[in-house]
Amino acid sequence: MEPFSPRMARLVRALQALPGVGSKTASRIALHLVHKDRSGGEALADALHDAVANTTVCKKCRNISDVEVCGLCANEKRDAKQLCVVETPADVVAIERSGGYSGRYFVLHGHLSPIDGVGPSELGVEVMSARVKTEGISEVIVATSTTAEGEATAIYISDMFEESDVVVSRIAHGVPVGGELEYVDMSTISHALRGRKPIDSG
Repeated sequence: MEPFSPRMARLVRALQALPGVGSKTASRIALHLVHKDRSGGEALADALHDAVANTTVCKKCRNISDVEVCGLCANEKRDAKQLCVVETPADVVAIERSGGYSGRYFVLHGHLSPIDGVGPSELGVEVMSARVKTEGISEVIVATSTTAEGEATAIYISDMFEESDVVVSRIAHGVPVGGELEYVDMSTISHALRGRKPIDSG
């Protein structure tokens, strides 16, 4: 028999949409918000509704933003000659927390995966390439994951600029093979950025 009322059961199911949250954790969170911290639950519901309804993607870097051009792209103090290419907005957060990078970003929202129907157009690589040309970017830092798909994406991006003067480098040192960037600690990310190297597509 279902231990929760229909409304509570719906809340528990909804909370399981969060990464790493199973039924037991979802149940504990739901009971805490509804029984012990209703004001916190209301604040969470309001913030979640506002974020889902009103956030968009930056028209330049494709990171999550409240406005058309995000704060990172609008910041004139950042190095406009460097572009760090990442898979997800979470990767931007991880790199920013490391404090080891002060250039611009481009978010792919994924990686090349033909079996899943994800090709270059789905990742916006032509938009990224056009941005490199129009903004006079001299270095593209590829910070995709070290999975097979991430590596394939990195090589594809490197090949795009093979005939140009743009330097394409790849973060390498300290990032574990098969690891996801958002789970790597800040000092490791900072070291990886400092130790980046050109991509060898051959």
